[in-house]
Amino acid sequence: MYFDRFDICEAYYLFACLYHSGQNSFTYSKFAQLERLRFRIAPGIRDPKDLSENGREIFRRLVVNHCGIHSTCPN
Repeated sequence: MYFDRFDICEAYYLFACLYHSGQNSFTYSKFAQLERLRFRIAPGIRDPKDLSENGREIFRRLVVNHCGIHSTCPN
């Protein structure tokens, strides 16, 4: 895993889409942070498999750290 701002934003966006628990949740607040950065997700990004290899690793770590599970599938 390496530092790439775009990969980080994509991974956080997808994580927030798949794992938020309502508009008042910590995870949902990531949308506002990404908006302040003027980040726009690419139209083809809908699933972790659509991310770059680095983006998938960042996403996987988000899932493990925030959810305590070792799978990248939301259900």
